Amino acid sequence: MPLFHINKDKLTTAKPINFSKEKEIQTLIENNLEVVFNCKFIETEFSTGSEHAGRIDTLALSEDYNPVIIEYKKAASSELVNQSLYYLSWIKDHKGDFQVAVNKKLGKSIEIDWNDIRVICIAPEYKKFDLHAVRMMGANIELWQYKLYNTNTLYLEEIFKKSTALISPDTDAKGKDPVMVLAGKKAAHTRQIGSYTFEEHLDNCDDKIKILLQDLREYILGIDETVEETPKKFYVAYKVSQNFVCVETKKSKILLFLKINPKEIKIPDNGRDVSKIGHYGTGDLEITINNLEEMEKSKEYIKSAFENIGG
Repeated sequence: MPLFHINKDKLTTAKPINFSKEKEIQTLIENNLEVVFNCKFIETEFSTGSEHAGRIDTLALSEDYNPVIIEYKKAASSELVNQSLYYLSWIKDHKGDFQVAVNKKLGKSIEIDWNDIRVICIAPEYKKFDLHAVRMMGANIELWQYKLYNTNTLYLEEIFKKSTALISPDTDAKGKDPVMVLAGKKAAHTRQIGSYTFEEHLDNCDDKIKILLQDLREYILGIDETVEETPKKFYVAYKVSQNFVCVETKKSKILLFLKINPKEIKIPDNGRDVSKIGHYGTGDLEITINNLEEMEKSKEYIKSAFENIGG
């Protein structure tokens, strides 16, 4: 389907073009890391030292304090995937180098979460061999495809993510809600690969809250097939390119932290603005859930947060 540019009541076809230099897409993403991936920029062209003789295009820190490696190409190239996998291996063995870079940029108070290293590849297209390779390797890698148009428009689409791409539809689940089947499969995959688990957060709750939390989880994972569940030490994050809701569990309640600007909405009675209050989850709107009615009402805010990040 072509992309159209609207000029008053007229439509014109937007024509695909490309950056003249690879550095242009790199600089654009680095200047807008928080908008696109909600990451903090650490360093560009980060040297891996004379022995390894490489340079990581972009080093960043995710909103969950995970290391982020970003590599770019302006043409389809298997070298992009190979380089990214090499740098993923390198950074696991050189945590101190990354910590020093973070300290210089953001200060010494940052505690890095090494349980998850995010690797992002950005290119205009990928060869079928690359897609097959990352599926077989099972590496924690994201493949993002970009399209640049002559209307000064950039379109980014994630075409591979480990946590969802390895999950296939359940052809034997006859008569079952396919959304719930997919949500269950994604949850099972998270249990297999995560350092922290959803069950650990579930164990914090009494029986009434456990039921609410499980229903809430099914709803969030069912919003879209691209939604990823990432259990952390203090909360469970749900994200696409970035977190849109974080769920923190207590014995008799659930706390939601949502990517919604509290100043732009009427805050519900069970919500509050936490933009200037310290908290674990990412998001400036906090909503407390104590019962089924509050859980049902929270769904509209969760969906709004998902749409706010471009979901």
